[in-house]
Amino acid sequence: MDVLVRLEARPSDSPVLAHVNSIPVLPFGTRSRREVVTLYGHADAQALALALAATFESERMEASASGVVRHLGVWPDRGAVGDSAWRDGATGRLMTQDHDIPLLTLEARASELLGACGPTLRRVAAGLAMPDWPEGTERALSFSLASGNAASGGGSLDDEAGVENWLDSLRQADAYSYDETEAD
Repeated sequence: MDVLVRLEARPSDSPVLAHVNSIPVLPFGTRSRREVVTLYGHADAQALALALAATFESERMEASASGVVRHLGVWPDRGAVGDSAWRDGATGRLMTQDHDIPLLTLEARASELLGACGPTLRRVAAGLAMPDWPEGTERALSFSLASGNAASGGGSLDDEAGVENWLDSLRQADAYSYDETEAD
């Protein structure tokens, strides 16, 4: 599963922590499922883990179907609320399912995620929180879960997009870095 994490200003009329939207696997299999997580306010590994936990919990509640599209909101006092939709393979009918995942369930799954993948989640959050992003750039980083079962301790996060070096390459492209070679 690929994950794109975005950071946006917190909406003034809502205490929402994050939104999670999924993009299904393409039928010709060019990429894996993608989850788009939008964090609000400041980047935080705990909020990212809660958003990913909402994805795993909603996936567990759904019928096993391909092409699932998911929309969830994660709130600090309520948990995750949203829905998912997919086409029934036999009939072609559009199927939907509402989700209301309690905060305690999300927190338990998030702590499993932080235990299994904490360093990478913290690096992603730290990368989004860095103050020296070029002006006008949307704060977004991507990474991949090696296994859909990473929250159970069976998988790990891969730094596929180069989260560690991505901001360095932006700085070099904008001439914000310099060579530290010694002159004779």
